[in-house]
Amino acid sequence: MVFCYHFLMRVVLNVALLSVLLLHQLSAAVRCESLSTMRLLNTTITTSQPITDGSFGQITDLPPFCRVAGEIRPTTDSQIRFELWLPLKNWNRKFAGVGNVGFAGYVMYPQLSGQLRRGYATGSTDTGHSLTGEGPNTDAVSFALGHPERLTDFAYRAVHEMTVASKALAASFYGTPVKHSYWIGGSTGGRQGLMEAQRFPADYDGIIVGAPPITLTRYWLGQLDAGLAVSMNADHNLTTPALSLLHAAVIAACDRDDGVADGLLEDPRTCTFDPSALQCASNQVSSGCLTTGQVEAARRIYGGLKHPITGATIFPGSARGSEPFWGNLFPGGSPHPVAISYFRYLVFEDTNWNWKTFDFRSPANYEAFLKSESRLARLNATDPDLRAFRRRGGKILHWQGWSDERVSPQSSIDYYDSVLAFFAAGRRDRGATLRDVQSFYRLFMEPGAAHGSGPNTFDMEPALEQWVEHGIPPETVVATHSTNGVVDRSHPLCPYPEIAVYNGIGDTNNAASFACRER
Repeated sequence: MVFCYHFLMRVVLNVALLSVLLLHQLSAAVRCESLSTMRLLNTTITTSQPITDGSFGQITDLPPFCRVAGEIRPTTDSQIRFELWLPLKNWNRKFAGVGNVGFAGYVMYPQLSGQLRRGYATGSTDTGHSLTGEGPNTDAVSFALGHPERLTDFAYRAVHEMTVASKALAASFYGTPVKHSYWIGGSTGGRQGLMEAQRFPADYDGIIVGAPPITLTRYWLGQLDAGLAVSMNADHNLTTPALSLLHAAVIAACDRDDGVADGLLEDPRTCTFDPSALQCASNQVSSGCLTTGQVEAARRIYGGLKHPITGATIFPGSARGSEPFWGNLFPGGSPHPVAISYFRYLVFEDTNWNWKTFDFRSPANYEAFLKSESRLARLNATDPDLRAFRRRGGKILHWQGWSDERVSPQSSIDYYDSVLAFFAAGRRDRGATLRDVQSFYRLFMEPGAAHGSGPNTFDMEPALEQWVEHGIPPETVVATHSTNGVVDRSHPLCPYPEIAVYNGIGDTNNAASFACRER
């Protein structure tokens, strides 16, 4: 009888527990669907549905979540689409906004899924226009022609509006406010993160800024100029064999500048290799050397864009060591198609503009660019005044690849230096200023990394959480390189202006053999 009693009690308890779980799931589903009726300023919720089968489109292995989709119209010409994914269980009480790439135009579903798996409520926006993708799309910027409000949405407003709406919806769904908010972005997403810190310092507690095109107006000018450098004629085209030859010569000349031959340039600015060292002799075939035109093109890409009259740098060039990735700048030996689109629809506002007739070094063309830059200044995230963000305890982790072929690494350093200069006003102690800035903003330069950090991988999110939530700043971040899925190198990334210095003993492919020091 006692056995039967305990058996029956276990059955009753299990049924009761199952009932509670079912009721909880039903309650979550009901709460999810009820978000469609929530009133938010300028916002319409178009979808609010629980997703419990573990998949969304081609994305699988998802925990159950509430998918909310909507539109925000802060102006009569705005149509900002956004999505918010809310975990139905194990929410970490945090919100993560995820950044876009290129000129955006679509919700970033893979990034949403990554943050959802971490337990975050997470949001993304198309920034106010729709694109099917970048690729060879020479109309990527056509959305902005004649639509200045949509350009403002793309520049900064869409991310802010998405963030405000998403946090309000999350608080309503969970019945408690979001405890911490993080922004995770690279490339355009990095620029968006800086915009948030500069313009809307209350939106996020921690921001990851990766490889940002900070001065966007000049970024696309630099992209166009690199394409023009190799497309002047066939003699100038930097083919894959030419780029391989150039890179090998750079490594051979400069690898030991940082004290160790490990295939990485810790600070390529110390490398002064001149491509003329590879120039073909008059009677030499070009298979093992560079033509005169290729030498000229390489110098132009290294040197960056110059003022046509004064010679001053307008946008810095690519660093030595980045040569293997230059082909992304000029696919097919022509300027990048999105750079063409930017000039066609934003700079000259002429759908018939032809890049083949354009020479930036003409003073008249430069004047036309200056006029457009003033008109398009809202695209640039260059404001060094981060005082409001710092006052509320915000933290920024900014990373930049030294071999980034798209965003000149010097542009990230220039912005960081501008923040240092801003906070140094009225001070004489450089060390105190550096400590002040590094108390909330750290820049990590990554040797050997192209745009998007490839071929290396690292995860800055745990470090950012530790800094924001526990006051522990990252002294290093370890990046790894893999071949066929096996890690074959680890390397420390150091807070600028420090670099990784070899200890003199140990495996040069092991991060433990290096220490961060200022040169």
